[in-house]
Amino acid sequence: MLRIRFGPADLARVTVATAPDVLLETALSVRHLAAPATGPAGRRPELVAWRRTVAPGLPARAGILTRLVRPGGGLPDFLYQPAARDAGSAVELAARTPTPDLAADIAELPGEPASPLTRELAQGAPAARRRLAEDLTRYHRSTVAPLWPAVLNAAAADRALRSETLLRGGVEALLATLQPGWRWEPPDLLVPFASSHTVELCGRGLRLVPSYFAAGALLVYDPAAPTVLVRPLPVTDLAVPPDDVLGALLGRTRARVLASLPTPAGTTALAERAAVSPATASEHATVLRAAGLITTVRDGSGVLHALTPLGEALLAGG
Repeated sequence: MLRIRFGPADLARVTVATAPDVLLETALSVRHLAAPATGPAGRRPELVAWRRTVAPGLPARAGILTRLVRPGGGLPDFLYQPAARDAGSAVELAARTPTPDLAADIAELPGEPASPLTRELAQGAPAARRRLAEDLTRYHRSTVAPLWPAVLNAAAADRALRSETLLRGGVEALLATLQPGWRWEPPDLLVPFASSHTVELCGRGLRLVPSYFAAGALLVYDPAAPTVLVRPLPVTDLAVPPDDVLGALLGRTRARVLASLPTPAGTTALAERAAVSPATASEHATVLRAAGLITTVRDGSGVLHALTPLGEALLAGG
């Protein structure tokens, strides 16, 4: 479990990237193709034909990337270039990474020992730097660029939902509804992770970066900058039943609670409709209310929950 701890100043310094990082997505697509597809990316119908077409020629197209992007663990930091304006400038920045940083990143690669080519890159050899730029450019143009419009469309849809949640419920509502299985327990954001870590934000804030290809959360930590949390984009294909879309966005139980409010209901009635305990219904109602999806008003000795316009729009699929 990854525990991201917010200090008093960090909630005011949460930002959401406008789109996935092009170089990071290029690297993550290599991992997606090299291993059995997992996470939300493994359920994207548009990737089935793409994967079938491009996976067989992966080693030839990806070149050195197959040595830098291992099946599990982290990725080299130089494959994340948030300052780049496009794929070309991202490749250029990666190829110009200072030699000490190249060496440190490659030394931390999981799995098998470095190959002669990655050792040369760790030493900053000009030929290895050129090979990195050439392989990144060739692979991106042939494999990722044709899919990039779909990547941006998925990110835009998710960003619209997150922005509306932030506008109506504030940053804590955003954190509470980021991802199924993630939990906001102030002052900590709890994220499923391969190992246990506690990361103190220390007033520098958190930057949320969406990812089309990531199977799970990734963390980019820089003690001099906001911590970066990469989160998989949910699958929101309109061909699937609405409950499945809501389940991907909110988690299945919370989506069922939301869908149980076509008409207003008290907590006990809501629990019966959603087939959960009253305590569970109350807990999910609290999160949905914070996200601006429902309202709760006092009704005598009890309360009455009802959908907001945002909740109605989400249930209607738009």
